[in-house]
Amino acid sequence: MMQAPDIGKAIFEHTSDSHVVELPFGLGEWHLPTGWHLFGIDVSPTKHVVFMMIAAVLVFLTVWYAGRQVQRRQREGKAPAGFGAAIEAIALFVRDDVVLGNIGHGGEKFVPYILTLFFFILYCNLLGLLPWGATPTGNLAVTGSLALISFLVIEISGFRALGPRGYLRTIVFVPPGMKGLGAVAMAAIMTPIEIIGKLVKPFALTLRLFANMTAGHFVILALLGLIFIFSSWAVAAGSIAFVVFMMLLELLVAFLQAYIFALLTSVFIGMMQHAH
Repeated sequence: MMQAPDIGKAIFEHTSDSHVVELPFGLGEWHLPTGWHLFGIDVSPTKHVVFMMIAAVLVFLTVWYAGRQVQRRQREGKAPAGFGAAIEAIALFVRDDVVLGNIGHGGEKFVPYILTLFFFILYCNLLGLLPWGATPTGNLAVTGSLALISFLVIEISGFRALGPRGYLRTIVFVPPGMKGLGAVAMAAIMTPIEIIGKLVKPFALTLRLFANMTAGHFVILALLGLIFIFSSWAVAAGSIAFVVFMMLLELLVAFLQAYIFALLTSVFIGMMQHAH
């Protein structure tokens, strides 16, 4: 009797990082080099690093090709169409409704960063839906790094916009008009809360993206595993139907999570830029 495959092992191997990349169309595996160290830290390339590089290249090609299409149509005196028009519509939506709508005055300088963030996360999410793909945003180190960059952008831009004194007020909070011992007591109580509030923002960005991208893959692989466990045509038919539904849902989630990360980053930047 044939032994059923270890479904749990297959799920964790697919969602976890490794030094092996599965090649498409049954071409085998690509074993990445190991043993690279920098200041005692292992910096050897991994599967998620490879797919992040692919996502970065796709972001560049998308914007470059769409820009060329739009420019060519403009030279011909025509309105944008096709792929260029679709990317332009997304870019305008992110610029007007996500960035400028939440940051307000002075938000124009953050548009390139938020757009890059949106498209990079989107491609990282979508690459994980391929049979041989991987989801870099299902890695806490990746989502944590993205959140840390956003945190630095939020705080540094806020410091530059508010000045040292104005920025200090976002940490040491005293209600307007309160003086004396009441002000000191309020500052002592609220300062730790304000600091925790600053640290919670990147933490929330990290976990939200990681959890949503990982959970979907767990569900899809678990449903596929039911086929091998029960070896029944009825179970297989039901499992495949649910997997197709979940794949469509994951496609929506891929866009939604990229949008939410960009939106929340814009909201946090706006809150800091106009803290007064």
